[in-house]
Amino acid sequence: MLDTEARHGTGGEIQVASKGTSKVPAAENTLRILKLLASRRGPMAASQIASTLGLPRSSVYHLLGVMEANGFVLHLHEEQRYGLGIGAFELSSAYSRQEPLSRLGRPLLASLVDALGESAHLAVLHGRDVLYIVEERAKNRPSLVTDVGVRLPSHLTASGRAILAALPKSQVRALYPNAAAFTARHEVAGAIMKYSALSSHLDQVRQRGYATEHGEVTPGFGSIAAAVTDHLGWPTAAVAVTFLEDKLPAGQWPSLAARVQKVADELSVRLHGRPAR
Repeated sequence: MLDTEARHGTGGEIQVASKGTSKVPAAENTLRILKLLASRRGPMAASQIASTLGLPRSSVYHLLGVMEANGFVLHLHEEQRYGLGIGAFELSSAYSRQEPLSRLGRPLLASLVDALGESAHLAVLHGRDVLYIVEERAKNRPSLVTDVGVRLPSHLTASGRAILAALPKSQVRALYPNAAAFTARHEVAGAIMKYSALSSHLDQVRQRGYATEHGEVTPGFGSIAAAVTDHLGWPTAAVAVTFLEDKLPAGQWPSLAARVQKVADELSVRLHGRPAR
């Protein structure tokens, strides 16, 4: 743990900063708050943040206000708690889109494709969309829309649903605040077009341990996906396999999901040291 020193601010309050970085305590304390929120499974009260970090409440409220205005923190008014905002997830996604995730994921996906004979891809959350960063196409399989660099609404895709199911419900609600947040590519039975339907579907994903998609992206194609998570269970990405639904009976989906989950867990280990489960 870093040694800390206390000093008095202009208003007489005590500010805590690590030695060697006392010239910019506000910047350091902002990062400390973000790291604390990122380490928790749910939002925290400002008083709890202040107590945990040993910071004055007034300083914490000020820093939280600035972070909220810039989208890095979300204030849940009814709960009087603070959680990570979209800006923080965009930073996480930006890291995930860079070479480490692609380099570590590509050989694992290639092995999965060789074993299954079906196409696979790796996607990260970007706002309300999923962004595909790796695609490994199986031989003699049709082309897919999930090419590298393509973005699709996360609630329509197995990859997106796997990631959303691993997020706190408050974060999902923040991503989908109203009906305008939902779009559809095709008319399909049971389409998810409102938050209650999405929430119910994600509950099923959590219980099952993997996500599915039935023709919402491309008619006739199904997908199975599992989230790549850190040791706290926060989602980094999702591994998915896509196939023609009439070629794969529903009874085979669970065994296929187990293979996808195994690859997702392996990537979690390579990225973060160990999976959440």
